[in-house]
Formats: sequence, structure tokens, C-alpha cells
Amino acid sequence: MHKFNNREPIYLQLMNIVKQDIINGNLRKDEKISSVRELALTYGVNPNTVQKALSELEREGFIRTERTSGRYVALDSENTVQVKDEICLQITASYIHQMWGMNFSDDEIRKIVKNTLTKERKANE
Repeated sequence: MHKFNNREPIYLQLMNIVKQDIINGNLRKDEKISSVRELALTYGVNPNTVQKALSELEREGFIRTERTSGRYVALDSENTVQVKDEICLQITASYIHQMWGMNFSDDEIRKIVKNTLTKERKANE
């Protein structure tokens, strides 16, 4: 089961999981998406939450529904670059706003990011 944070709605977190799977190539164009029931069991969430996430992903063009056969990945590799950039900007903006909310200056944020990047790179070598 996936551990969700309490800071944002679960359906948004599910959307991000699927988006990342598409961007990383774990889900490819025209690949069938698991059913609402299967995803609800996999992530340990209410099927209505999964349904909301999938509906939003369809609205955003990540997936498409074929009436009798289910949902499929709609994005191809060309479009994932743009989406990846958009997600990166959203994550970065969210981080910056959270840091500003704790009264960190821009210079302090830069220093924290630089130090954390160095630390994480070393930890992953």
C-alpha cells in the first residue's frame, strides 16, 4: 500500500503517481490502465477517490476511456516532455511557497537545496 501525505487530497496524489508512471515510461501510450477497483485495492483508497483521479487525468488528456474496454494511456513520448516540465514547475513552486511560509529567505532556500542535493547525490552513489 502507498503512503499518502496529509497535505494534499489523495486524488491529486494518485493523479501524480499515474502521471509519473506515464512520464517515466512505466505506462506507455495505448496501454490499458488498471480498473478503478484494482487501483483502489492497490493503493488502499476508496474507489470514488480513484474515479475522481482518473476522471481528472482524462480531462487533462493523460488517459482516454473506451466505453466497452476501459481506460488507456493517451499521451505519447513527445507530449510527456512538456508535462514533465509542468509538473516540475508545480513541485518547485509548492516547495518554495512552503519554505516562504516558514519565513526562509530566497538565499536560505537556495542553500538548503544545494546542500540537500549534494547530500542526496552522495547517498545514492
